[in-house]
Amino acid sequence: MNKPDLFDVVELQSDLPEMGLKRGMQGTVVECYPDEEYEIEFVDDEGQTFALCALPLDKIFLNYKARTQQKRQVIQQLSSIIHELDEERTQKVLDFADSLRQRQSA
Repeated sequence: MNKPDLFDVVELQSDLPEMGLKRGMQGTVVECYPDEEYEIEFVDDEGQTFALCALPLDKIFLNYKARTQQKRQVIQQLSSIIHELDEERTQKVLDFADSLRQRQSA
């Protein structure tokens, strides 16, 4: 299993009802602890944090590696743009990004 690094995107492997989190939700690693626990931030569509919790490696799945500063800058730019869009346009951006990811995998 790949271990996440700071700013990587991970996906929950199981529900955490006490935190209001469901399996499949994605969050960003904001801290890596030496005992293989990771502080994960979950945000809403407006970019506001709604959950922050330390989770062990067996509760998360690495979804995206933020390997370079350039990608982090692009993510910040996209986040700023998306924050200003209405729901319909935000969904179009997400659909487009997903189609690019699928093409890359093929």
